[in-house]
Amino acid sequence: MQEQYRTLAREGVHEIEINKSRFLCALAPVATEAEAQDFIARIRREHPTARHHCFAYVLGADGGVQKAGDDGEPGGTAGVPMLQMLVRREVRFVVAVVTRYFGGVKLGAGGLIRAYGGVVGEALDALGTVTRRRFRLVTVTVDHQRAGRVENDLRTTGRTVREVTYGAEVRIEIGLPESDLEAFRGWLADTTAGTARLELGGEAYGDA
Repeated sequence: MQEQYRTLAREGVHEIEINKSRFLCALAPVATEAEAQDFIARIRREHPTARHHCFAYVLGADGGVQKAGDDGEPGGTAGVPMLQMLVRREVRFVVAVVTRYFGGVKLGAGGLIRAYGGVVGEALDALGTVTRRRFRLVTVTVDHQRAGRVENDLRTTGRTVREVTYGAEVRIEIGLPESDLEAFRGWLADTTAGTARLELGGEAYGDA
């Protein structure tokens, strides 16, 4: 698995105008192709009178899934430059839809490529990106007497506390970089006088 990847900070829209044509770039973070397709369909519904709804998306922490569509623009002048911008910026799990309202002035192939790629780049700048790091999920089981201090120490040292479950004992699920595991085992044993139990789970991505 990739150690980390960059993705979109939030959903949003950025608009530019070139020779009377309006280009509206809608960006959204998505986890699956189904979510990407749903977003594309939603933007189409929101702008039923627009001439084109070109799209591109990149999925997978390694960027393994990449798709683009020109939606009636000359081949290679819309979806591909949009996709190239996403790939160049190294963003993952993101979909871009550029809605064009034609202004009556033809831009030519070069003008279209610059417009479609450019509006995606500007939208990424406007909305911002965040980095997600790969974590190992770890569950700490501790008695109620020590749980409050352990949870507080985890949070104050910047650990990613994902869930806390109270029962006969307290289970605290956290995310740890793989390289921190051994040091964490030692810290936990010292903090709880060896009374806490540690279980290793699967892997996930979280905020860096």
